Amino acid sequence: MLIVHIFYDCRDAMGANAVNTAAEAIAPRIESLTGGRVNLRILSNLSDRRTATAECIIVPAGLARHGIDGQTVARRIVEAWAFAAADPYRAATHNKGVMNGIDAVAIATGNDWRAIEAGAHAFAARNGRYSSLTDWRLDEDGNLHGKLHMPLSVGAVGGATKVHPTARAAMKILGRPNARRLAEIMAAVGLAQNLAAIRALAAEGIQQGHMRLHARKNGEK
Repeated sequence: MLIVHIFYDCRDAMGANAVNTAAEAIAPRIESLTGGRVNLRILSNLSDRRTATAECIIVPAGLARHGIDGQTVARRIVEAWAFAAADPYRAATHNKGVMNGIDAVAIATGNDWRAIEAGAHAFAARNGRYSSLTDWRLDEDGNLHGKLHMPLSVGAVGGATKVHPTARAAMKILGRPNARRLAEIMAAVGLAQNLAAIRALAAEGIQQGHMRLHARKNGEK
């Protein structure tokens, strides 16, 4: 079996149509050169050459919650990350928290959240074992340092981004970003969502926070 990779700069488009068109156009040439038969001609959603990174540094004092001092919460957040980095069962839920934020932005802006999910989870398993998409550590000053690095092939033109009224409104709210900037925004939201989840786990527990949100939604005090 011969696998041919085409690297295609699709600029501000997500690029699925462009890449698929290019793959189909080049297929006869590959058959001519190899004497073989081309079978599948389609993009990969594991766009590991089109990644985005978000980072943050948080002073522990800002993490204090429910009578637990910030330094303790910061240490527990790092412990929670280490759990996700080591155990794929925990990593699946950990990364789902990341995607809670990213999917919301993708859907609002008319991007293909399923393609983003597929690429993210494949990237999380790129080393042969499924693990955390984020990294949380304490630096030499005791501050909490978080990082998210992942593939984010998104479009600021084409598809629903310029046609659907909700997507157009969302892009306007975001300042009409290009594809690179939109990917950076998504990464930042994903990192923030991950922090919110593991901070709750490290402090009062996720269920207590969820129940409080449910009560607020239902109009309870």
